[in-house]
Amino acid sequence: MLTSCPNMPEANLADPLVTVAVPSYNQGRFLDQALTSVFEQNVPVEVFVLDGGSTDNSLEVISRWKDRLAGYRSHKDDGQAAAINEGIAQGQAKYVCWLNSDDWFLPGALSRLIEAAEAQRDAPMLYGRCWNHYEDTGTRQPVWVEPFSERRLALRCIISQPATLIRRTAWERAGGVDAALHMTMDYDLWWRLYKTAGAPHFINDFVAVNRVHDATKTKTQRRLHYREAIDLVRRHHGSVPLKWWIAQPYAVWWKSLMR
Repeated sequence: MLTSCPNMPEANLADPLVTVAVPSYNQGRFLDQALTSVFEQNVPVEVFVLDGGSTDNSLEVISRWKDRLAGYRSHKDDGQAAAINEGIAQGQAKYVCWLNSDDWFLPGALSRLIEAAEAQRDAPMLYGRCWNHYEDTGTRQPVWVEPFSERRLALRCIISQPATLIRRTAWERAGGVDAALHMTMDYDLWWRLYKTAGAPHFINDFVAVNRVHDATKTKTQRRLHYREAIDLVRRHHGSVPLKWWIAQPYAVWWKSLMR
């Protein structure tokens, strides 16, 4: 059960437009920047922090923000995907998203995505462009994001999770993220949203930043990442493009050797 925050400012309590779930575990060094980026958005939000029982300074960071949070908790849980579902289920806003605690929104991101959502009422999800921020060098490169097509989605994940906004109705129809997945719960969700509610809409604006550092799961569990991705492409698309088999040795083994 999430702890509620009765002293949350009125601007965020009254008719929130976006429910934001923030799953976190031992990411205290990044969590403050993530929360700052959410509360600096110029739209009313309700924010739920789902901490998995961190042993670093995460609880200190949460304590500093607790009066602005719609809810928070810190205890061992069933993993990232389950925490995301838990947080979003606690909210009531028309739009939902999650922001991993090591990522952040760019200024005006949510208002830009909401503007597109109101103009594209048939789209179950909106997504924009995203930067990869490399923690070791401080440099940025754009994430590979492109306009939607099923053929392109079968070749690679062309949607960057921090840069997405989902209608609650579509989220509930799809059933949220699959808690059985550890690496590709976002990729799987894009497929299920598409299959159950229609194609997402792309906006050609940078709206978020994905932090790349040595502790990210995509760096430390490359083999599992590829196995999950190949399995879900086969399940949702019906066949696995040759590209996956060609790219796998480089992405899994060679990159691991180069770390």
